[in-house]
Amino acid sequence: MTKENMTAKGILLEHEPMSRHTSWRVGGIADRFYRPADINDLAEYLKHLDSDEPVFWLGLGSNLLVNDGGIRGTVICTSGVINEIKSIDETHIYVEAGVPSPKLAKFSARLGLTGAEFLSGIPGTFGGALKMNAGAVGGETWDIVESIETIDAEGKIHKRTVEDFNVSYRHVEKKNKTASEVEEWFVSAVVKLAVGNKEESLQKIKNHLNRRGATQPTQQPNAGSVFRNPEGDYAARLIESCGLKDFCIGGACVSEKHANFIINTGTATAKDIAALIKTVHKKVLQQHGVNLIREVQIVGEFSE
Repeated sequence: MTKENMTAKGILLEHEPMSRHTSWRVGGIADRFYRPADINDLAEYLKHLDSDEPVFWLGLGSNLLVNDGGIRGTVICTSGVINEIKSIDETHIYVEAGVPSPKLAKFSARLGLTGAEFLSGIPGTFGGALKMNAGAVGGETWDIVESIETIDAEGKIHKRTVEDFNVSYRHVEKKNKTASEVEEWFVSAVVKLAVGNKEESLQKIKNHLNRRGATQPTQQPNAGSVFRNPEGDYAARLIESCGLKDFCIGGACVSEKHANFIINTGTATAKDIAALIKTVHKKVLQQHGVNLIREVQIVGEFSE
């Protein structure tokens, strides 16, 4: 809950169904759902939140499974609101956390810059890409990051450098973080790209999107890749070799198009999807001895 005398300007909703905000189209009720007007408004809102209020950050709702019992506390949604993107100079772009990653790819390409084309295949916000070092077709988010802004639970803005973080495959964490340290979240970044060719970059993006459409179930509700690729192999190959393509639990099915995707055929619950994730993990471990690491984040409470 928020303290009195708050002057935030965003939109606060109560008892908001998370199924409206996730790419799987499932998820229970969030106690509170806040869309800030901008970063300054977000700072004002956080400053007036009770210190014990749980906070969950949401972008486009991809790479995310919200359990059927919903989310206690406040969901802060950056998508569509904290979304400024602008050129700083010949090779640098300022981008806020709520900007869709594909938008940054196209924006930079139209400026004649190269290096961000891979983001066209990542169906989430840039804030989410920063959080997990999202990647595709050989590129990774933190390869192009030069500096970062974070906001903490008290509403204070911090300037951070790449050197402040440990970055690895699909994982980012602040260095030397202590248990008592106030939590911080990404709100913007400056990326550095190389001068390239506009037409070539736009064609590369087109090729990425065509390949994605041909190999992934982009027309059905999904959350992207469910598992990380193990070193030297592919999660999809392992899952398919277990005969799990098109295997279903309730309304959740392993995609016939790409075995590392789970689709909602229209009637799935979060419980169905979670059960299918668990089954796939178990089968691959049993048949191949590979402990697949889940890429999808699972949050919220179970329903009764």
